Amino acid sequence: MNGVVTAVAAAIVLLAGVLAARWWLLKRRQSLGSPTDRATYTTLHAASLTAPALRGGLDAESAAHSLPHIRTLLGTPTVAITDTSGPLAWDGPGDPDDVAALMSAALKSGTTQASGQAIVAPLSVDDVVVGSLVVVTDQASAGLARATTEVAQWMSSQLELAELAASRTALMEAELRALRAQISPHFIYNSLGAIASFVRTDPERARLLLLEFADFTRYSFRQHGEFTTLAEELRSIERYLVLEKARFGDRLRVVTRVAPEVLSVKLPFLSVQPLVENAVRHGLEGKAGDGTVTVLALDAGNECVISIEDDGIGTDPETVRVALSGGTSSPSVGLGNVDERMRTVYGNEHGIVVETAPGKGTKVTLRVPKFAPGVEP
Repeated sequence: MNGVVTAVAAAIVLLAGVLAARWWLLKRRQSLGSPTDRATYTTLHAASLTAPALRGGLDAESAAHSLPHIRTLLGTPTVAITDTSGPLAWDGPGDPDDVAALMSAALKSGTTQASGQAIVAPLSVDDVVVGSLVVVTDQASAGLARATTEVAQWMSSQLELAELAASRTALMEAELRALRAQISPHFIYNSLGAIASFVRTDPERARLLLLEFADFTRYSFRQHGEFTTLAEELRSIERYLVLEKARFGDRLRVVTRVAPEVLSVKLPFLSVQPLVENAVRHGLEGKAGDGTVTVLALDAGNECVISIEDDGIGTDPETVRVALSGGTSSPSVGLGNVDERMRTVYGNEHGIVVETAPGKGTKVTLRVPKFAPGVEP
């Protein structure tokens, strides 16, 4: 009797296990969604894997990385990407020579071309054909032609983003070169003059100032990287102010307050130092008596808020407007340069804010996101 009870109990446990397993599998299948949901996920996943390669521009490497994912999107035996000269990468059976005429027609007309077993859709950047997407299959259909055209248009949008990124990089580099060119001979002349004045009276101080000058110029003219950390920028500012204090003596006071948690924030190279130079050169240099420059870098949630304030002579707000608009009549090229680079990197809402009036000093504020795509030192 006990054996029967045990067997029944075991059967019940086994049945319960089977039912539980079937329930789990059913829930698992439902959690994966409908066939339409799964197809949508597969498509979006393939597109997300393709995009990073295309963002690098159209070349053999990006084409080779993209093709497996393009094949997943279109589900065809053969896909290829070309530039205007010929195939950059070919994945699958077939001979490029067999579709050469079709490729030529698509590149020339800027429209999708199809034959019995091949479809070629143009790739364009700013309405200029730069290459093509080639599909070879057993039987080309109208639906596949539409799909190929849509994928080619999506690829073109990614290539346009790559072109935009390249243009932005070129603009940033040009603006940085302009800023370096105006790291003023005025400052260099005054710094060397101040160092020379200590050569006989205080040789050790002259030596230390010369080392600070060398480090400052080395940082300012370095050739690698569009971005830096706030810590590095502040070290450069400290060197700059040491050199200016050698010239101004006790007339120049400096107040610095920096939150430790923002020291690692990345920001455009030479985006704070020119603002400090403006405070000294245009704010305090023409002021009688003492002057103070205050540099603050504070934590504000997702942003770092940096301000440079002086109690100098101030200026007419219209002069600032001209400087920020890039006007050549402005004595402060750095102000407009920093504003333009901040807007280019982070968007128009992150341009610098200037508060000033004649005789009231000047305060410049910039808000730097702690995290932004593509911002790496």
